[in-house]
Amino acid sequence: MTTMANAMKNATPDLGPVMLDVGGTALTADDIRRIQHPLTGGVILFARSYENRAQLTALTDAIHAARPGVLIAVDHEGGRVQRFKTDGFTRLPAMRKLGQLWDRDVLDAARAATAVGFVLAAELRACGVDLSFTPVLDLDYGESGVIGDRAFHRDARVVALLAKSLNHGLALAGMSNCGKHFPGHGFVKADSHVAIPVDERSLKEILAEDAAPYDWLGMSLTGVMPAHVIYPKVDKDPAGFSRKWLSMLRNDMGFQGVIFSDDLSMEGASVAGSVVDGAHAALSAGCDMVLICNSPDKADQLLSGLKAATNAGFKESAARIASLVPQMPALDWDALQNDMRYQAAKKLAHSLV
Repeated sequence: MTTMANAMKNATPDLGPVMLDVGGTALTADDIRRIQHPLTGGVILFARSYENRAQLTALTDAIHAARPGVLIAVDHEGGRVQRFKTDGFTRLPAMRKLGQLWDRDVLDAARAATAVGFVLAAELRACGVDLSFTPVLDLDYGESGVIGDRAFHRDARVVALLAKSLNHGLALAGMSNCGKHFPGHGFVKADSHVAIPVDERSLKEILAEDAAPYDWLGMSLTGVMPAHVIYPKVDKDPAGFSRKWLSMLRNDMGFQGVIFSDDLSMEGASVAGSVVDGAHAALSAGCDMVLICNSPDKADQLLSGLKAATNAGFKESAARIASLVPQMPALDWDALQNDMRYQAAKKLAHSLV
């Protein structure tokens, strides 16, 4: 039986298509109510969710106790996007550092990328976090402030190979991956958190450059997050709400993993209307899971208004989401510190910061 078939067989029946956040460092009654809602399938953590490792582990334990099987995720890429940085967490380099190393020594860069991925995943898993939304596959055009040094390189081939090495490190620690932001956010200057970016290039140009890593990585990607960017020469809707873009990802590039919407509370998602309208649009276009962050009121609106969990594709999406939950046991923090692979990888990752 295939991994996907096993996941579909064993998927939690009510694992829903919504990923939401929590208010602070411990669960409130409202947090628990939202996590236990049948439409919830994931919880995303932020820096405000973290004081120290003991508190983080207690929080993830409480989340898993409130909803067994729920997927706990975080944006923990390295560089300026790293939510947990103290109490033993390794400060990870920005991905551009790996690209700069590639320009000096290809094999050293590949080895370092694997080390960074392993440290990233092993530390998170030791504290009960299941998934990091990484790697960034956007190209570094030198134009986007919100992407910037989060990107590995300008060359799509380098991006693909460094991401593959990073993903290998994640996998060695038992963690899946999520490439973002499909088909590419690096060319536009606008930040989709606060604006609606528009990329005027042709489909041919985008496929040849920005989207190429998704095609090359293919089956090694387990998750993808589309961009809140409009590519008007391809479709009028942002990629995360575009059946055309997501069909290309599934059918032309052969991607079979989880498609996550980016945060529906971002300005780039506002073109879809209300948060409920946006969720319906994203799920109808082909997303498996939608994110709603930093807005408890909108999360409540989404949970009360969303009907998409009853659609025909829900069971398949639930199986995909369940397949991202780690299957191999994680080392606890103390055991991790004594692991020789971890010690070597940590030393190498730290040397790049």
